[in-house]
Amino acid sequence: MSAEATNPVGAAEAADTDVTVRRRGRARIDLRRLGRAALLGATAGPAPRDRLPDAISHVAEAHRAHHPEADLSVLRRAYVLAESSHRGQFRKSGEPYITHPLAVTLILAELGAETTTLTASLLHDTVEDTEVTLDQVRREFGDEVAYLVDGVTKVEKIDYGAAAEPETFRKMLVATGNDVRVMSIKLADRLHNMRTLGVMRPEKQARIAKVTRDVLIPLAERLGVQALKTELEDLVFAILHPEEYETTRALIAGNPQASDALGAVAEQVATVLREADIGAEVLVRPRHFVSVHRVRLKRGELRGCDFGRLLVLVAEDADCYAVLGELHTCFTPVISEFKDFIAAPKFNLYQSLHTAIAAPDGAVAEVLIRTHRMHTVAEAGVVALGNPHVGQEPAAAPGDLADGDGGTPPASQAHASRPETTSRPGVSSRAGASTRPGASSRAAASSRPGTSGRSGTTDRRPGAHASLPDADASPDAAASPAEDGERVDPTRPGWLSRLLDWQQAAPDPDTFWTSLRADLAEDDEITVFRADGGTLGLPAGASCVDAAYAQHGEAAHGCLGARVNGRLTPLSTVLGDGDTVQLLLAQDTVSGPSPEWLDHARTPAARIAIDGWLRAHPESTAPPADTSAPRPQADVPADHRSGAELHADLEGEPRAAVRPAGCCTPVPPDKITGFRVRGGSVTVHRAGCAAVDTMRRLGRTPVAVRWGDTAQGRVTLVAESFGRPGLLADLTEAIAVAGAAVVSATVEPPSEQRVRHTYTLHLPDVGRLAALMRAMRDVPGVYDVSRARHRAPSDPRRA
Repeated sequence: MSAEATNPVGAAEAADTDVTVRRRGRARIDLRRLGRAALLGATAGPAPRDRLPDAISHVAEAHRAHHPEADLSVLRRAYVLAESSHRGQFRKSGEPYITHPLAVTLILAELGAETTTLTASLLHDTVEDTEVTLDQVRREFGDEVAYLVDGVTKVEKIDYGAAAEPETFRKMLVATGNDVRVMSIKLADRLHNMRTLGVMRPEKQARIAKVTRDVLIPLAERLGVQALKTELEDLVFAILHPEEYETTRALIAGNPQASDALGAVAEQVATVLREADIGAEVLVRPRHFVSVHRVRLKRGELRGCDFGRLLVLVAEDADCYAVLGELHTCFTPVISEFKDFIAAPKFNLYQSLHTAIAAPDGAVAEVLIRTHRMHTVAEAGVVALGNPHVGQEPAAAPGDLADGDGGTPPASQAHASRPETTSRPGVSSRAGASTRPGASSRAAASSRPGTSGRSGTTDRRPGAHASLPDADASPDAAASPAEDGERVDPTRPGWLSRLLDWQQAAPDPDTFWTSLRADLAEDDEITVFRADGGTLGLPAGASCVDAAYAQHGEAAHGCLGARVNGRLTPLSTVLGDGDTVQLLLAQDTVSGPSPEWLDHARTPAARIAIDGWLRAHPESTAPPADTSAPRPQADVPADHRSGAELHADLEGEPRAAVRPAGCCTPVPPDKITGFRVRGGSVTVHRAGCAAVDTMRRLGRTPVAVRWGDTAQGRVTLVAESFGRPGLLADLTEAIAVAGAAVVSATVEPPSEQRVRHTYTLHLPDVGRLAALMRAMRDVPGVYDVSRARHRAPSDPRRA
């Protein structure tokens, strides 16, 4: 059965949208043909040793297009073992099971994966679903293949029960930290499963699609495998948002002339570059469904050029800027759309120049300018790196396509040549990765440009080199283990090292699963400089608290403050890209974090460490005004930022973090409602909050939430008053008499004799909130006291 036949989007619908245009490059494989070839091969006996079985001829063809000298004999042996072990097994679609590993292997072969990865992908389900053992795989194919197969093998559900899925992903991520090819195979495996998900029950389709959206698509983004990420996005979009998908599909089908509009601009651009004697290839790249949907939400009505982009491919980095100069000279540039991701690569190392130009007829087209090398790694990401434990000369680094634009290159570009040796700034140092005789220095001390090592530091010195491993190197050439016995992937990016560090402190599967989704929901990364000269990679929006735990680990419990860019600042200060931070630690060993630190901690590593210390020292969590207040039990999903317990009724779904919304700061006994947000957590709003109406208009489904038993809570109050001497003292006295504890206070400069005071207060009994507000209003000069209301997010979809 073809992929389209089992896709959740019907084959007829796919035809209406011109699948040939939307799915750039890779032709879908006829699984019926593969199944027949596998069955005929089984009945006809083994193929001669000098000839490949017909069932893997397409894999061999795609593999040889990238690696002409590759030895295909190991693929033949892997296929024979996989076919014989899976013989008699069938997928839910009715096809022979061998069609699945064949399809997964073809996906990787078309992206340029090396022979070892393809061998492991053919065998990736044998240990899990057949009588083949890992020792047998190791004996016949070596340690490298056995490690990759073991990395993608699921844990036994009989041993882990409901925790099997999070523990399987934990196992895969740990294995990925040692060899990134493990996740390459998993992503290709999930892509083929998503293509054929239509035979599943709708509820199972939705569950698998949600995990794909929350975990695997962000991982594909971070690993730079855009060719897989964009198709996964479209498949998830069709399952979870069928109405919006149908609207987008109809919009694309109703604008068949869109490619003509872009084609006309492409011809003008090609003419300009030809006259300037710049060798370049100008291609039209249609947007995938999710990208079109995002552009429609951003711009409203779409024009012809909005359905795609122009891609300009050149030979050298300098040519990119030459093309940019010609375009900005001969066309009218849209300056707000210009971005230079070559000089400043994105956190996942994507490199390209982005701009937009207005043609003489008024059509505005977005343009991506990159080298062939940049394009190869922007599409294939870590797959293009080959064996990370083998150091050779060609350089490449994974990247992504901004705003989700991606997919495979056009058919004529599907099989790009191996990139040339180049150098560019930004290589991280990795201590502990050992080398073998003859290996390049990359295995010993360097990683991909711009990635940080396990310590979280990044070497940004110009002139450092990164290398693309030899894709056809034998498994026996792998690097030896590190001094501590750990098999280390020298290309491990910094975000993955940080993830592996904090997951060790989250043994509970629910905590790990929730933290993983929240961590992967972070879209961007910043780099801050340490006072000692090193650097830290942190998610955008991270505070000094996050920097403290990233640099010092548990020693950050004693952090007293920080200097940011030379100025003393509180730990709550949000850091920006390029800031220099010096963290000030207490000299004693008894200092510890306060519950308020959880308000400012964004990274899972910081939150897990703080929460662990607070649980080990319960006396530190009691508010000053009521030291006898009971602390929430460890198994209650209490939200420390409000001081009150919040619970969400999630029938049939995994537990999730529940937190109050900052726009309306609900406290008991407010009427509340909740909504799922990115990362899988639930945000709770007051019933009358403006964000609730916005969420409902956007089709968000409310989640039933309720308050816990605790009476304590935190609330932010705003006092409007006329300025007078002693006003601040009188207000704080009224607050203290009411038994509330001041967490933070802000007094704005007077304006027209009026002063605004903002207090964040901890109340031992939120039922006394009304009495507190009346007491504050009774202070002379105060004419209004109200609950704080912040502006709701402009795009709740990004919440």
